[in-house]
Amino acid sequence: MKKKKVVLAFSGGLDTSFCAIYLSKDRGLEVHAVLINTGGFSDEELKIIEKRAHELGVASYTSVNEIENYYQNNIKYLIFGNVLKNATYPLSVSAERVSQATAIAHHAKKIGADYVAHGSTGAGNDQVRFDLIFNILIPEIGIITPIRDLKLSREAEIAYLNQHGINYAAEKAQYSINKGIWGTSVGGKETLTANQALPEAAWPTPVTASTPHNIELEFEKGEPVTLNGEKANPVKIIQKLQAIAGPYGIGRDIHVGDTIIGIKGRVGFEAAAPLIIIKAHHLLEKHALTKWQLNWKDQLSSFYGTWLHEGQFHDPIMRNIEAFLTDTQQTVSGKVIIRLYPYRFELIGIESKYDLMSSKFGSYGEMNNTWSGEDVKGFSKIFGNQTMIYHQVNQSNHE
Repeated sequence: MKKKKVVLAFSGGLDTSFCAIYLSKDRGLEVHAVLINTGGFSDEELKIIEKRAHELGVASYTSVNEIENYYQNNIKYLIFGNVLKNATYPLSVSAERVSQATAIAHHAKKIGADYVAHGSTGAGNDQVRFDLIFNILIPEIGIITPIRDLKLSREAEIAYLNQHGINYAAEKAQYSINKGIWGTSVGGKETLTANQALPEAAWPTPVTASTPHNIELEFEKGEPVTLNGEKANPVKIIQKLQAIAGPYGIGRDIHVGDTIIGIKGRVGFEAAAPLIIIKAHHLLEKHALTKWQLNWKDQLSSFYGTWLHEGQFHDPIMRNIEAFLTDTQQTVSGKVIIRLYPYRFELIGIESKYDLMSSKFGSYGEMNNTWSGEDVKGFSKIFGNQTMIYHQVNQSNHE
């Protein structure tokens, strides 16, 4: 009898290693392991993970390079929207999971899978993101979540693997690290509290740079196109900027937010390139866009970031907002000068032909070339006229 196919979202870690054996041995399924690379793996790590998959006896192993799609479908709009969840977090993991779940769904449909499986526990946001996207894109395919359903401890998983001839080190890393092109999350005992900071040893990138350093980042229609005068695609610019700024300890913080499942959560992250790009882009926008463009962008971007964080990337409203964000970027082109210091950066200024701060129209607080003092007197009366009427009417009614 032909075995049914299951596509397993595979990372090579303990949970997905357990899933690979369990789905094959206990569930009698044909396991097709798929790794979705969103920028968090080196070439050497990818080789090790592939070797591990074959040692686990999967029917097939596929590594999908999703980095460019991740940028085009997610990161680009996070830049356009200057999206920082709770004014802090650049959605490093949440956006990545949406991209990974979408790619897994497409792969499952491509090979005609009967099931998809992921190694999420029952405690976090990822279970919702994966389930939600699978239910939206491949509702006809069943979802299996062994770790969540069996409520297994780490020790139980290791014992199970050992019983099936798979050696897995029992030592648990002190910190949980999730690396991607748009930032790295860091979880540990300190992030389970409300009052402790992560120690220096917890951060994946050690601080080795101390000399102040100027960089120049150029945008074209809202997208980063050059770094220090060197033209490259946005993915390469993000990677190069991370390599330059990460050793300064820039982009480290702890995010506190509301999880999808209704509890507060706290996670550390380091995201030098995302924070620099978003802040530099925002400064350029403040020069190139009008007051109401900026106002409505802030409101829509906040909703976009929240809805993406909660896994609702495939809601059609997201395409509507992306169209708006893209349209606002037509004049967001120019250079931003940034100075790097240990643990911080400074936005020096911008150069853009679209700068609305053009001196030919005047200088704020000093002089203007487009109106007179008498014009302002009349404008001030008209601008406050309705509020003046309100106060006059209500004052007489209360006398």
